[in-house]
Amino acid sequence: VAGLGNYGMRGTRHSVGMEVLDRLAQQLAVAESWRVDKRCCADVALATAHGLELVLLKPRRFMNVNGLSVASAAEIYSLGPEDIYLVHDDLDKALGKVAIKLGGSARGHNGVQSCISALHSNEMTRLRIGIGRP
Repeated sequence: VAGLGNYGMRGTRHSVGMEVLDRLAQQLAVAESWRVDKRCCADVALATAHGLELVLLKPRRFMNVNGLSVASAAEIYSLGPEDIYLVHDDLDKALGKVAIKLGGSARGHNGVQSCISALHSNEMTRLRIGIGRP
């Protein structure tokens, strides 16, 4: 589960994917286990939920190159694109509205496009978090 955003701009609407990952880590009782993984240039926490092993990932890169971290983590943890969930902001959705998208285009989102390019696939599931237009 990768929370997309701009690492240096935490707390902004554009980095809401990382905020969702922080909340998920709290819910899974692993919020204290975040660690820097230099191999994929990201903060990583491992968790278990309903018998599934999860890798939580917050790239330490700018949004438009988040895919490099996601692809590196996929290789490290032997994950295919179909195993990856991207959590990201969506300007076209009203603030607080949430939608799931199964594969397809990036719909103009640079972070998602970076992941599609780095993984050579568009099969990732996306959790789109509405941030509305400013």
